[in-house]
Amino acid sequence: MSAAAAAKVVKDSSMLKQKEMISGNYRRLETAAADGRKVVSTFVPGNLNELIMCFDVLNNLPEINAIQNGLRKRTGAYIVEAEKRGHSEDVCTYVKADLGMIAKGNLGPDGQKLPDPDLLLLSYTGCFTFMKWFELLRERYNCETAMLHVPYQGDGKISRNMVSYVVKQLKEEVIPKLERVSGVKFDIDRLRENLARSAQAEEDFVWVLESAKAKPSPIDAYFGGVYYIGPIFTAFRGTEDAIEYYGLLRAEIAERLATCPMSAIGWWWKVRPTGPASATSGRCSMRKARWWSPAPTPRSAGCTTRASAMTRIIRWKASPSTASAATPTATCPRASA
Repeated sequence: MSAAAAAKVVKDSSMLKQKEMISGNYRRLETAAADGRKVVSTFVPGNLNELIMCFDVLNNLPEINAIQNGLRKRTGAYIVEAEKRGHSEDVCTYVKADLGMIAKGNLGPDGQKLPDPDLLLLSYTGCFTFMKWFELLRERYNCETAMLHVPYQGDGKISRNMVSYVVKQLKEEVIPKLERVSGVKFDIDRLRENLARSAQAEEDFVWVLESAKAKPSPIDAYFGGVYYIGPIFTAFRGTEDAIEYYGLLRAEIAERLATCPMSAIGWWWKVRPTGPASATSGRCSMRKARWWSPAPTPRSAGCTTRASAMTRIIRWKASPSTASAATPTATCPRASA
């Protein structure tokens, strides 16, 4: 893209907000040692940011580091460096981008050195690569390691045994190690507040995804969806920043829907070819379809094992007077099932 073309690019407020959020998190990581902050390295899928925030520690995500370096065209050199050190060409490039970055000084996407982790928290085992990746990091850093194993739901159903299994790990493995590393005692009320913020942000995010049902869709549900999911999928779950970001995004999508040229009359006409011959004859047919603006939809009755377990943790820590059926135990999305 030429300089002139780049100068004409106008970014939405939500885009600027997400960029600011990511940069802010890297600034906090870069000054963690000077600020006396502890750091947890964990993975994106299934990350426990709402819980991590209860201990005043920072969240460093190796996958996000790889993506951000990739956007800056730096990962090629990191991957080559990892392969020089014996990692196979078949190994996931996420892993090699991270290990290569560490080998070349562990400089983050902003060019500043990232801190060594005080705790490695593996809370996702959907792919065996994650386990081997953290084994390599544990050998390098020799720090505390905690693993939260979430059972695979082959039939899509979550049993009581699965939830109990995850709760047991949270109570006996994850929370005690976070307390020990951070020096902060677990506060159930902080977790409730963080979960409530996540639920609020996700309501707007779900609305945005549902808007793709409109014809024409106001969003690119694949590439746009991957971009939109960033804050709620990473170090911003449970934060006011996430609420603000998804509020901005929802308003922008609502404006697109409201300003569609044909939305005022409630119908739009789509021209489609009648068949192969239409390419040369120019014949076409008209199909009428209803234009609608999606409303927020109720959440699915299902819930993830992790969300159920987090709710159970809240009940476990609550006193009998606050754990009654009349008192909400959590506002975690989909956790009420």
